[in-house]
Amino acid sequence: MSTEQPTSRPAAPEKPEKIAPHPTLSQYYGSPEQRQPYIDRLFDETAQHYDWICRVMSFGSGEMYRRQALERAGARPGMRVLDVATGTGGVARGAVTVTGEKGLVVGLDPSRGMLEQCRRNGVASPLVEGRGEILPFAERQFDLVSMGYALRHVPDLSLAFQEYLRVLKPGGRVLILEITRPRSALGRALLALYMRVAVPLVTRIGTGSAQAQRLMRYYWDTISQCVAPEVILQALRGAGFQDVSRSVMGGILSEYNGRRPS
Repeated sequence: MSTEQPTSRPAAPEKPEKIAPHPTLSQYYGSPEQRQPYIDRLFDETAQHYDWICRVMSFGSGEMYRRQALERAGARPGMRVLDVATGTGGVARGAVTVTGEKGLVVGLDPSRGMLEQCRRNGVASPLVEGRGEILPFAERQFDLVSMGYALRHVPDLSLAFQEYLRVLKPGGRVLILEITRPRSALGRALLALYMRVAVPLVTRIGTGSAQAQRLMRYYWDTISQCVAPEVILQALRGAGFQDVSRSVMGGILSEYNGRRPS
């Protein structure tokens, strides 16, 4: 595990520059305006397969890792947690386990299909349809805001991070989990082989779904085209977060952390 040292920065400017997580991927949609409808439709159509894909892709270790990442970020019993882009509830389930009380964890996602699958999975949390960049919550409601492997699907990092800061209580923390390209050329080649070739192929064979296979191809392309970690860290600072840091597990799993000023 490697760690980039925490840093503190002054409060955010009122209108920070828009930061897209990756350029327009024209092989999937034609313009930035078509991006969100495409993503929503893709996740709606593949929700029933998503948990299976995650278990296979992570070799069954995903649930444990998410729970441990929450604990490293400071999640504790009794905390109120907002899990943005909750999907089928992977991070939310871990948060419920850590907080120890039902009703303290809220899951939010723009995909109705994902939320329906989350309910089928028995996630004992309030589930809300919505987007991270327009959170339907009042200020200072949560002790922790989490987002698991969905940062690449928001249209504007600056706007999303401003919203996370807004709904956090003073001293509250943000945790962003992402897959990041390795630094070494060999590591990048191996990850590309696994994520671009092996995972979509196994997904098609295991699920029989061409859309699920397409989802995993899209998943990799957003990883390969994602902005550098330094850009994400700067966006967190620009939104007003302090003690911003990034920890890396296994060379590819990034944990971005920040704290709302007290």
